[in-house]
Amino acid sequence: MTPPHAGVRIHPTAEIEDGVVIGAGTAIWSGVHVRGPGTRIGAECIVGERTHIAYGVQIGDRVKLNAFVYVCNGVTIDNGVMIGAGTIFTNDRYPRATSSDLATLRPSEPDDRTLPTHVGEGASIGAGSVIGCDLSIGRFALVGMGSVVTRSAPPFHLVVGQPARSVAVISRVGEPIVRFSGARPPDRDEVVCPVSGLRYAIQAGEVIELDPPS
Repeated sequence: MTPPHAGVRIHPTAEIEDGVVIGAGTAIWSGVHVRGPGTRIGAECIVGERTHIAYGVQIGDRVKLNAFVYVCNGVTIDNGVMIGAGTIFTNDRYPRATSSDLATLRPSEPDDRTLPTHVGEGASIGAGSVIGCDLSIGRFALVGMGSVVTRSAPPFHLVVGQPARSVAVISRVGEPIVRFSGARPPDRDEVVCPVSGLRYAIQAGEVIELDPPS
């Protein structure tokens, strides 16, 4: 393991391999396995017990991964993301253990079938979800618990189900502000979050922040 910054807390039962970089103030709990090289965990993160993080994974600052999360190679997680317990990421759409004649075991290293997944800043993924590959979870999107995500979730959308689909527009604090049943939310010139007071507009399915942070 690359020497961590000051204030990093690593439980004695955690296994951190060489080539892993961990930011200041991060806590890694019991039974966690972080593989290297090339893995980065940012500052002020929490990695819950029995979580597995593969080599090459990039995790931003102030990210919370609850217990029993599996993060495979090819995953990038931006700042401020919440990953619920038991979430599983994937990186191969059509996995096989061997060659087509069953004579050769396929290696575990990334190859041309390894596909990326990106989780945008402020997004949350509910417990027990399965996240497909070659897709993105948009900024401040929310994936409902137990969902199976097979296509990208737009920013500020709540997606639920198996397969997951958009059912609401949500605010930065996760409050549903427009619910809908069609393919996309109705256009709105302005809608206000009742919890935060922040204002949003909706145009052709895109959510626009009218009060973005300065």
